[in-house]
Amino acid sequence: MNTKTCPKCGASWINNQHFWATGKLGNEDDLAGLVCNELGDDTCINPKRGSELGTTWEKRLLELEQDHPCS
Repeated sequence: MNTKTCPKCGASWINNQHFWATGKLGNEDDLAGLVCNELGDDTCINPKRGSELGTTWEKRLLELEQDHPCS
């Protein structure tokens, strides 16, 4: 079994499959958009760091606002 853990955020890869620090199955593009692109540095091991394909906090906020517009 091949395991790696990012020293920056604690995300893990087990046999090249990303898992969040919580242990939940992850998505490298989402990890990049939510964490790595803003907080990552040269210690970040996410191969998708820099990707803009995943979700971001801005995208999540927009989705929440569309689902629950204020009156």
